[in-house]
Amino acid sequence: MSSHKYSDGSYADHGDYGNHGRGTGIGRLTTGVAWAVLLLGLWMWGREVTDVRQGISAPTTGDVAAVGRPAHAELPPAAQPLRAARPNRLDIPSMGVQAPVVARGLDLNGAIDPPAYDQPGAVGWYAAGTRPGATGAALFVGHVDTETRPAVFYKLSALRVGEKIRVARDDGTVAEFTVDDVQVIGRDDFDAGQAYGVRQSGRAELRLVTCGGTFDRTSRTYTANVVVSAYLSGTEA
Repeated sequence: MSSHKYSDGSYADHGDYGNHGRGTGIGRLTTGVAWAVLLLGLWMWGREVTDVRQGISAPTTGDVAAVGRPAHAELPPAAQPLRAARPNRLDIPSMGVQAPVVARGLDLNGAIDPPAYDQPGAVGWYAAGTRPGATGAALFVGHVDTETRPAVFYKLSALRVGEKIRVARDDGTVAEFTVDDVQVIGRDDFDAGQAYGVRQSGRAELRLVTCGGTFDRTSRTYTANVVVSAYLSGTEA
C-alpha cells in the first residue's frame, strides 16, 4: 500500500477495488492496488476544476475487454442541475446493474472506505462530496471482483460513450446521466485533477471508479483504475 503526502501535511492512500490479497473476512486489503480516490481529488470537486483532458478507453477491467470510444458520438445537451438529494440506487442498463447505494466516508488513511467485502453488489457513494444530480462531480466506487466471482463494476470499462447511468434519489426523482468519457489510468500516471475535476463548470456530473488494467497474480495487484465520467442529461419522476 502506497501513500502520498500533500502540502497540508495530510496523507492519502491508494486502495484496491478487487478482493485479492485479503487477510481476513472483514479486514482491509494489506496488498493490492490502492484506491485511486485522493484527497486532492476531493478538494477539487468543490473548486469546479475545468479544462480536464479527455481520455480514451483502455483494455480491460478484470477479464472484460473494453469496446472503445465511438469516433463521433452524438451526445444530448446537459440538463440543469437538480436540488441536492441522496442516492438510493444506481442502474446501468447496458451492464445489467441495479445496485443499492451505501454512503461511505474516508478511512483513517484518507482513502474512501469501500463497501464491505460481503456486499460485492453494492456501490459506495462519497457522502461528504456532491450529491448526484446537484452541481459538481459526485463519486461512486465499487469492487471489480471478489475472490470467487465478478463484482458490481466488473464490466465498467466496457461502457461506451453515450450510454446511460440512472441514479434513483430519495426525493423520488431519477437522475439520468450520459457517459462522455471512459478512461483506464495507470497507477503511475494517475492525476486526481484529470480524473475527478469538474469537466464543465455548472454541470451536474458523475464519476464511477473501480480497478482496471491487468491483475498481477504474483503481487496480487491491479495495474490501473477505470474512471467513467458522465453528466446529467435528464430527469424522471
